[in-house]
Amino acid sequence: MSPAQRRYLLVEQGIGAAIFNFVLNAAIAWLVFRSQDAVPLWGDRSIAGDTIATSMILPFLTTLIVTPTARRQVRTGRVVSLGWTRATHPTLGWLPRGTLARAFVLGVVCAVVLSPLTLLVLAMLHVADLGLGRFVVFKASFAAFEALLVTPVVSLWAIAEAPGTRPAARAAS
Repeated sequence: MSPAQRRYLLVEQGIGAAIFNFVLNAAIAWLVFRSQDAVPLWGDRSIAGDTIATSMILPFLTTLIVTPTARRQVRTGRVVSLGWTRATHPTLGWLPRGTLARAFVLGVVCAVVLSPLTLLVLAMLHVADLGLGRFVVFKASFAAFEALLVTPVVSLWAIAEAPGTRPAARAAS
């Protein structure tokens, strides 16, 4: 992997996505929960429900948006493909080819891994609820962290395959 590709994945796709998602999710948290003085850990309109939803929706939408964008950047020459194939990099072989399937798998994996870990930490810290301001910062930070983890992976998948290695019928996915 070239320094330019590393910079693209880590700085543009990682840090850039984290900043964007911090701001976006702070706004979402405030809009959705602004009528509550405090957001409970469990129950209706809770930290747990929002964390589970965010942990699945964020990677799902990120995959649907970033994959075609990164592939377009490869086609236009802004980013150089890694030129990998499923034969040369077996990890690609067990990843779904289609963008929608990849988005679903990544969303489920993140929900299954990140949600329980995050909620366990909050429970171990004896968090029963968070005031609105603290919740907004929590949600924004959680989304930024998840974006920092997920977006470079999605981008890597998108630029990994050598041009022309995907079947023509699936090339647009």
